[in-house]
Amino acid sequence: PRFNHSSQNFYNELKNRVNAYFKETGKKESGNSILYTKAILYTLGFAATYCWLVFFTPAVGWALLGCVLLGGFAATIGFNIMHDGAHGSFSKYPRLNDAAAWSLNVLGGSSIMWKIKHNVIHHGFTNIEGMDDDIEAQPFLRMAPQQKLYPLHRFQHIYFPFLYGLLYFAWIFHTDYKKYFTGKVNETPFKSLSAAEHISFWSFKVLNLFLFVVLPIIMVGFLPFLIGFAVFVFMTGVSISIVFQLAHTVEHTEFPVPDADTGFIENEWAIHQVNTTANFATRNKVWHWLLGGLNFQIEHHLFPKISHVHYPALSRIVKKACADYGINYIEYPTMRTALASHVSFLKRMGVAA
Repeated sequence: PRFNHSSQNFYNELKNRVNAYFKETGKKESGNSILYTKAILYTLGFAATYCWLVFFTPAVGWALLGCVLLGGFAATIGFNIMHDGAHGSFSKYPRLNDAAAWSLNVLGGSSIMWKIKHNVIHHGFTNIEGMDDDIEAQPFLRMAPQQKLYPLHRFQHIYFPFLYGLLYFAWIFHTDYKKYFTGKVNETPFKSLSAAEHISFWSFKVLNLFLFVVLPIIMVGFLPFLIGFAVFVFMTGVSISIVFQLAHTVEHTEFPVPDADTGFIENEWAIHQVNTTANFATRNKVWHWLLGGLNFQIEHHLFPKISHVHYPALSRIVKKACADYGINYIEYPTMRTALASHVSFLKRMGVAA
């Protein structure tokens, strides 16, 4: 797909306003002490919970709660540390950004595959069927109006939490390997990996298997491991799936279709990003702290290389620019209303047009 590059007035004006903000305030676009404090707290919380579960074996009830907590910490590390690091916005130092992105590798994913799937394809072609891997869950879920409708989709607004809970497990043990061996994200090929990237991919996969499968089985036994691991991955999967889906698959976001012959898309890239993305609960400081600014998804898609700690301020700039240019700025006041819109969207996608 090709965006309209003949006129980028909106994006140019938006960049000028954002640049002026940073010049006037003297702030850096990368993370600050707030982000680094969160990174330390979430990392220590995850490590402490892991050690408690694996090496000290609490009673069953406490262990189950600990597994839920571990999944929550894994999600917040992904939202706050990995996500900024992978976009190069965690720090002004590239090596520190790489280290932050590698937190995903320890948790079982591949930062190499994530950067291709997320940074390049999802951010480049948001909500475009056949390109954006984030809306590809066929045949189990229909996430775009251009996708094929199956009879089971009639109930997808009911069973979707179960499938979301399986996402993290599938990510670790299936989708990363599928991308690695096929050399494609969805149907989009990517360039061959370097020798260092091959080594990194397999080294971290082995490390994750040891930390989260082999060692727990040795320390607590197979059945306790199996139950605990299931709770952990389900909690992580539900958390990350809901947050990412609330940003794009809701009632008011668009799913543009490129011209069949030319691949041309009418809007410029920045307008496309605003039309296909939604914010939610932007006035809730707790959600902003936990979600790493992913509730300010519009600002993130327009300025992915700027750290999420600046998104509340940038949202006022972006919202004003959208109003000036007559562009619809999609925002849900609370997490609850955004979730209700997502459920309504899934229900609508589950029936014929």
